[in-house]
Amino acid sequence: MNSAIAAFEEMNSSPTPQATPIVFVVDDDISVRESLQMLIRRAGWQPETFASAEEFLSHPRIFAPSCLVLDVTLPDRSGLDLQKRMAADRIHMPIIVITGKSDVPTTVQVMKAGAVEFITKPVREEGLLIAIRNAIESSRYAICREVEMWALLNNHASLTLREREVMELVVSGLLNKQVGRELGISEITVKAHRGKVMGKMRADSLADLVRIAEKLNLTPARAAEISQSRRVSLAPGWSHFFPTRSYASCHTCATA
Repeated sequence: MNSAIAAFEEMNSSPTPQATPIVFVVDDDISVRESLQMLIRRAGWQPETFASAEEFLSHPRIFAPSCLVLDVTLPDRSGLDLQKRMAADRIHMPIIVITGKSDVPTTVQVMKAGAVEFITKPVREEGLLIAIRNAIESSRYAICREVEMWALLNNHASLTLREREVMELVVSGLLNKQVGRELGISEITVKAHRGKVMGKMRADSLADLVRIAEKLNLTPARAAEISQSRRVSLAPGWSHFFPTRSYASCHTCATA
């Protein structure tokens, strides 16, 4: 489970792709913070400004479309250190790096660390606004994917062990009677479990269920492999899966 989803559980809340975008600014120069605050507000976004990295990190996480405008040179820890910290646990928040000193090594470092834009001071308003707009759209899309994965995880968690076994074998390409032989149950019982799986996973067809399994990284080849392993070891079901992403039912992502 990735860090964003772990944070959702901790906060008992889901991210909101349609919330007002927030632009965080971390810069130790108060004049820069104030000018960016006015610029961001005029553009229709919500500004949140901080004088240091620690001040920013102490701010509660907000799961809404957002980005960070970050100065490389900070008093407590460098912007690059903060950028590396965020790459691990705030992956939905793109970073725009600004600096008064532009040199090749610094540029390479911040871009390798995942910055979406590197801008030198004095900042051109038009260029910064374009960068912020693109970053917010990227954040909105990333959060939308998290929302959809959250739903998939909840749906999958609602399956019983037997329903998971049936799903695993069905997406591997087995017919109902073959699934029944694998699990030692009747074909009628398989059909009943399969119907519950389709409902709980919100799958409209077998093809839809296979696509969902692929999003959970339970590909037919992988399912067949696990099935073969179970026949050898007689271990009931499969122990875990590695979730990726789901997009289809999110209007924001589907129309992006």
